[in-house]
Amino acid sequence: MSAPLRVVVLGLSLSSSWGNGHATTFRALLRAFAARGHEVLFLERDVPWYAAHRDLPAPDFCRLALYPDLAALDAWRGEIAGADAVVVGSYVPKGVAVGRLVQSVARGATAFYDIDTPVTLAKLERGDEEYLSPALIPGYGVYLSFTGGPTLGRLERDYGSPAARQLYCSVDPDAYRPMEVPRRWDLSYLGTYSPDRQPVLERLLLEPARRAPELRFAVAGPQYPDGIDWPANVERIDHVPPADHPAFYAAGRFTLNVTRADMVRAGHSPSVRLFEAGACGVPILSDRWDGIETLLRPDEEIILADGPEDVLRVLRGTPEADRQAMARALRARVLGEHTAAHRAAELEGHLREAMARAAQPAAAGP
Repeated sequence: MSAPLRVVVLGLSLSSSWGNGHATTFRALLRAFAARGHEVLFLERDVPWYAAHRDLPAPDFCRLALYPDLAALDAWRGEIAGADAVVVGSYVPKGVAVGRLVQSVARGATAFYDIDTPVTLAKLERGDEEYLSPALIPGYGVYLSFTGGPTLGRLERDYGSPAARQLYCSVDPDAYRPMEVPRRWDLSYLGTYSPDRQPVLERLLLEPARRAPELRFAVAGPQYPDGIDWPANVERIDHVPPADHPAFYAAGRFTLNVTRADMVRAGHSPSVRLFEAGACGVPILSDRWDGIETLLRPDEEIILADGPEDVLRVLRGTPEADRQAMARALRARVLGEHTAAHRAAELEGHLREAMARAAQPAAAGP
């Protein structure tokens, strides 16, 4: 049996799920990773907007430490240097400087965990180095990407990554499971406001709501601007904490998945809500992008919609027995391939591979 790993993760947030999907991703992945016997220290920048909305201040599966600024990371140099692997996440504040520190101090393997790969690459093309620079990519022993497919080759070919590896999001099946709650909506959507997602939300939820006043809809998530014209049959919920996600999903006959524009262009970029809703046994209507059929079978495990007519045809015309059959098929696929335990095993494999590569130059020396 391989020895347990000591891993340091510098990520956007573990303590607060407010306004970001990173926290739920890290929580599921690192809980399952710790269950494999590994030790994790998570270092999180202490920022006021997360400090005001902390829903996991003391995780029981890893150590969590907050640091107030870049200078304060010096106190953790020993932990970073002594770890078997150090992982830096996307959107970490001052992420370029954090990456330089990690690459200069870490003696073990280093990894960049990109929960936003297409957004990251679009930023780099514009010269935007908010949390990653092209110069840093070759210095990370492995680039863990939320996006698979052709993007992995691009990271290695165009940006010099020594190893780009797919690491999709996942779901904790102990936290996300079917629930018996009163049915409130025909179609729900859970997601923070994003300007590039909003036109799709308009097309696949708000316009159907306008055309079908007899149906009920819900949109949950923070940061939506005041100027949006919400139809009367759309219920607005500002924030749903992760503990309440299963009940939110279960309250809808169907839930909607909307993908950011950069991720649609890249393809092979599943959202965590696909797996969360699937584990809860709630059928999904989704926008269309390359690679989705490799994850879930259209018309059997997921329904792909292009416009309001598609949405209304499903909401008005799907027999309950067919809806339940799709829910069962979706849940079986998610539990069979997309749980946090699956991803934790993949993460361990990628880190051990990077550790072996990092050890090769030393082994080949005099």
